Amino acid sequence: MSKDIKHTALHGVHEKLGARFTDFGGWDMPLKYTSELDEHHAVRKNVGVFDLSHMGEVRVTGPEAAEFLDHALISRLSAVPVGKAKYSMICESDGGIIDDLITYHLAENEFLVVPNAGNVAPVVRALNERTVSFDVTVNNESDDTTMVAVQGPKATEVMKEVVDNVTDAPEASGAGTTVNDAIDGLGYYAAFQGIVAGQPAIVARTGYTGEDGFEIIVANDAAEVVWETVMTVADRLGGLPCGLVCRDTLRLEAGMPLYGNELSLDLTPVDAGLGVLAATKSKDKFVGRDAIVAAKEEGTKQTLVGLVGEGRRAARGGYEVFAAGEDGNPGEFSIGHVTSGALSPTLGHPVALAYVSKEAAESATASEGATVEVDIRGKRFPYRVVALPFYKRER
Repeated sequence: MSKDIKHTALHGVHEKLGARFTDFGGWDMPLKYTSELDEHHAVRKNVGVFDLSHMGEVRVTGPEAAEFLDHALISRLSAVPVGKAKYSMICESDGGIIDDLITYHLAENEFLVVPNAGNVAPVVRALNERTVSFDVTVNNESDDTTMVAVQGPKATEVMKEVVDNVTDAPEASGAGTTVNDAIDGLGYYAAFQGIVAGQPAIVARTGYTGEDGFEIIVANDAAEVVWETVMTVADRLGGLPCGLVCRDTLRLEAGMPLYGNELSLDLTPVDAGLGVLAATKSKDKFVGRDAIVAAKEEGTKQTLVGLVGEGRRAARGGYEVFAAGEDGNPGEFSIGHVTSGALSPTLGHPVALAYVSKEAAESATASEGATVEVDIRGKRFPYRVVALPFYKRER
């Protein structure tokens, strides 16, 4: 293990719980505690608790913070009211995706940008480079901050017990002033500030699992008391501590992209099917705008699709996708590649995300309902093209 690997403020807690660890984005993070299947099902049926402290937290403040983020990111953050959040991207001038991220509008002239763990450094570097001519301050708080996610159908029950009171509930957040009203009323991609387990916290209704859920952001010195308080309630409700293995299968079932798999510097938001995030119709000149406009006009050469298989053999990232063959023969024409794949714990069969050529996606070859072939270790397996997501929770 690298001597430079980082530990979250909860590392000792995870060790006591018997977690298996992996290097993820330079952090020693829990892969799983007991069974990744049990952890996955806990999130789908009850509640799961995650340490997401490897994620970045970058505070942007100043009288021109909103205008700056309009320039630095591809979306109009100035249109996001206080108390709300927005999923967006930060791109290079050629349109390549540096990262996909969530930005919270915490207060007037104050935003919190949350990049992925492995991309904190390039995101902070890009933000700082783009501050020229803006009255704004960029402060990387990633190493000083803990994020605990509470995800699943019983997440609201947990939160009502661990939130002590609400200190700032912006009107746009939908959160009321009492704890129950705040939790029940808090909108999706919205946040309020309050006290959790006696500690000042940001509470957001966000997540990466396809379930209802919350993310709690606190200072590192509050991490253990918040985690232990949350886990005490979650355990009583059939919940489990959860690691990165089940987080990946949960997000895959929900059809959510992962940077490094579905997103990269080699792809524009248009390539990834997320061109709608770019505020190209506004007059704002954000970094990457010209390239993204050109990509929209030219059209992408590939399309991200969902694939569903049978049996137990899962397609994995990098596996090649072929047009279906005829008369029992394997197909000859490669049309794309798998970016993420797994045996779905919820659905009981293999699912995968794949990029296929635009021509294939727009024809009978790989349009919705079509059958394609995936090469899994030298053997072809049929997969059906389906609409995303694979799993959608009942509301």
